[in-house]
Amino acid sequence: MILQASIPYNPLQAQPLPGIKPLELADWLRPDEACNEQLAYRSTLLGEKGDTVLRMDPGAQPAAQELLEAVLDHRYGAARDHVIRPDGARVTIDWQNPLATLGQICQEDFCILERREGCAEHVLTGAVLCFPASWTLAEKFMRPLIGIHDTVDSYDDSMARRVQRLFDGVQVGRPLWRFNALWYHSPELYAPRSVHDPRDQSHGEDAPYLRSEKQVILRLPNSRSVVFSIHTYMVHRDDVMAQWGGQAPSR
Repeated sequence: MILQASIPYNPLQAQPLPGIKPLELADWLRPDEACNEQLAYRSTLLGEKGDTVLRMDPGAQPAAQELLEAVLDHRYGAARDHVIRPDGARVTIDWQNPLATLGQICQEDFCILERREGCAEHVLTGAVLCFPASWTLAEKFMRPLIGIHDTVDSYDDSMARRVQRLFDGVQVGRPLWRFNALWYHSPELYAPRSVHDPRDQSHGEDAPYLRSEKQVILRLPNSRSVVFSIHTYMVHRDDVMAQWGGQAPSR
């Protein structure tokens, strides 16, 4: 069980979809008190789950390498051959397998989305996804945005157009962010679910754990690819209410 004791935004606050806000680039990657435990778990999943948590189209290699360089600059300074994680583990930087390296050195999951020639939408061309929340990478890999969200009832044609405009319009150095939040019965971070599985019973308003994702949309300057990063918080209901229960949600 890997839990945070707090969350840096009010997850109980009502959010009109898609709920996008500007973000200071300095706030893109922020480790929290669960960092060491999440990093260790991520390394275990990468070693045991193979392409269940890691997929990349060969054409996405330049974008993945650019993303790794950006993360190293942001979190680890001038490191280029290895990094020492906050938990003291040494991670060799593998430039030929950049997403695997990213999966071991950051709490965040990373998805690379590219708008390739002839495509009307951005397509998921690479991802390290150690902490899926009721979806699977295999079923979303190499699919466009509307295909990625085809099981989301609120993701209609109007929403699809709005999200595509966001991905087209996000500017280098000016990331955007949003959050989601659902109550879960289990605190398990690795929670994949196939679209073919029975109806999802993993969450409910009476469940004891709040799972919330801080999702950031960022443009890479050279490849012009869009990065979708996901920082996962899992907080017990008692801690959520102690921190935010007295705050009146905005309407």
